Amino acid sequence: MNSMVITIDGPAGAGKTTISRKLADLLDYRYVDTGALYRGVAWMAERQHVDLEDEKALGAFLQNLRLNLERNGSGSLKLLANGEDITAEIRTPAMSMAASSVAKRPQVRAFLLNVQRQLGAEKDVVFEGRDMGTVVFPQADVKFFLTADVLVRARRRHAELPDHAGQNLKDVLADMQRRDAQDAGRDLAPLAAAPDAVHIDASELTVDEVLAMMMRCIRDKSGIQGR
Repeated sequence: MNSMVITIDGPAGAGKTTISRKLADLLDYRYVDTGALYRGVAWMAERQHVDLEDEKALGAFLQNLRLNLERNGSGSLKLLANGEDITAEIRTPAMSMAASSVAKRPQVRAFLLNVQRQLGAEKDVVFEGRDMGTVVFPQADVKFFLTADVLVRARRRHAELPDHAGQNLKDVLADMQRRDAQDAGRDLAPLAAAPDAVHIDASELTVDEVLAMMMRCIRDKSGIQGR
């Protein structure tokens, strides 16, 4: 199998996490959830009361922040911040919005750009995010842009929320629409498909159907035989 960097970009709730994990398993590649990295920065900044408008304070905070993605015993990814497992803490609606806010900060993006490129240096990796194919890995071997109707995405995200989250479908839909507008409208690395990305609308597709489409594209690119 050729060593490749594969990127999967798209809006919240499109199914990127599920698809990226399963695709990485099919290829026996590593999987990197870059959204978790932004959530981790947001959560740690909030806990340490870092003023994101204060560039000096933000720079000092980032200089002392160490983020690592590791697999736990079940194969799922966990995020460590300065050695502390914060995986559960970052998976809340509030952290989704906070991650989008910190993603506007040039210092944060520069910090995580270096982290992400280090993770991709050895290839054999699937990156999930919002600007993987446009900014972080413009020379990626295969790029996908995965999307779905916003109501479909909201229903999926609502179904994933724990019972104690306290959000109904209407709330989730409103949050998702705000997140979409925020991600697409920011000046720095807005959410957009790379010109050479393969677009997949998963509104009416099963996970297996999406994976089959992706594997066909990857085989065409590399000549590998999928499992």
